[in-house]
Amino acid sequence: MSKIIVSALLVAFLVSCSKVPITNRRQMALLPESTLMTMSLTNYRDFLMKHTSVVNNQSSMVKKVGNNMAKAVEVFMKQNKKYAKRIKNFKWEFNLVQDKAVNAWCMPGGKVVVYTGLLAITKNETGLAVVMGHEIAHAIARHGNERMSQGLLTQMGGLALNVAMSSQPEQTKKVFMGAYGATTTVGLMLPFSRMHESEADKMGLVFMALAGYNPNAAVKFWERMAANKSGKTPEFLSTHPSDVTRIKKIKEFLPEAMKYYKGK
Repeated sequence: MSKIIVSALLVAFLVSCSKVPITNRRQMALLPESTLMTMSLTNYRDFLMKHTSVVNNQSSMVKKVGNNMAKAVEVFMKQNKKYAKRIKNFKWEFNLVQDKAVNAWCMPGGKVVVYTGLLAITKNETGLAVVMGHEIAHAIARHGNERMSQGLLTQMGGLALNVAMSSQPEQTKKVFMGAYGATTTVGLMLPFSRMHESEADKMGLVFMALAGYNPNAAVKFWERMAANKSGKTPEFLSTHPSDVTRIKKIKEFLPEAMKYYKGK
């Protein structure tokens, strides 16, 4: 049985292997994006029903920055035709919800949620662009698909993914929400996740630069984030690299990101 599973996974790898935009890392995403899009919309609506959406100047800022980022991402992806299909069915939405948690996430299809607790650290539009660029990068890079594939395989003992998703819908939902940062209850392999975070940092810097936001602001933002920690790691940083490592890598990539900013 184990040999059959391994063989199936190898075939799936060969079929589903693709390259991530900007970093060109080869990735394996086993789940159909159409399936994740459907799950995304269902879970996104369910989340909004259970949380209070905010409508004020801050939410207007979230939508403004979000729309600027979305336009920049769409232009970039369409100019690089081999990546255009990654946003083919995206219908962007940007919401601010009343929650003290320092958190933000983006589901497949461009469903973005920012928590009010994050705004004290983002400070302004540029700081918000740092976070949005990072979270949108996760969706564009299909990190959630990779993480969910891994999570289902890990938690369900190698049970075929399509069988797992249909036979254990509640467990699948928990894995889905964990894969997209909407919860931290699902155990994931930290080294794997940290690699995603570093990749999203790089892509996010490029996206914010293309949207007209100075990527140099990312250093100050992460310094504020580090200073804000009081023993408990913010939810959306639970598997992220250490502050020192993150800031070091961001500084190393900034010259490349600035090319996109100065080229506007």
